[in-house]
This record gives sequence, C-alpha cells and structure tokens, in this order.
Amino acid sequence: MLVQDHPYKSPDIVRFLKHLLRYIPGKLLVIWDGAPIHRGQPVRDFLAQGGSHRIRLEQFPGYAPDLNPVEGIWSYPKRVEVANVCCLNLIHLRRRLRLATARLRHKRSVIQAWARECGYDL
Repeated sequence: MLVQDHPYKSPDIVRFLKHLLRYIPGKLLVIWDGAPIHRGQPVRDFLAQGGSHRIRLEQFPGYAPDLNPVEGIWSYPKRVEVANVCCLNLIHLRRRLRLATARLRHKRSVIQAWARECGYDL
C-alpha cells in the first residue's frame, strides 16, 4: 500500500505504475476512472517512453462507480476496519491503514463480492 501525506498527482500515478511493473510480471491491464491525474502529461510521457509496452490502460465510463469494484473495496476499510479511529499522527494512520489492508487481503470473499456486485464474474 502506498500512503502519502498529500493529494495524488500525475507523477504519483507514474510512480504507482512503475511499482506495478516492478512487482507484477507480464502484461498488465489497468482499469481506472477518468480522473485528470490519470491523463496528465507525466503519465502520457511515461507511456510514450515505453511504459505502454507492458501496460494496457482502459477507462471506466464517466461517473460509473457501480462498475468500479474499488469503490466498494475502499469503503470496507473506511466503514469497518478504521471506522471511528482517532490517530495521533500520520505515522499512526499509516500503520492502521497497512494493518487494515493486510486484513482485507485475507478476506477474499469480501473482495469477490464487490466484483460480483459490479457484474464481474470471477
């Protein structure tokens, strides 16, 4: 999990894509929304300089949270894992988010349920 103390921008998206390439072998299909940070010049430059060799990008239709299982997946930690948590500082928040993400990784049925809810057959 990548956590940072500022809003994500296009260079952060490039860092994330490089992270995926480093840890996941083979070709990748990345499906994301149409946020401006996904279409920024740093992302286009990265893809033009060879990033698109292994990465294929697809965009959800405009405002389609019902098609995006990540919407439900992220709501789970917010509503269940870290609901009503008061962190002392950013380090404490990062630790709580990492633990929540680690627990969610072992709840395959929860993740699959959101994918099915969006109409995807796993």
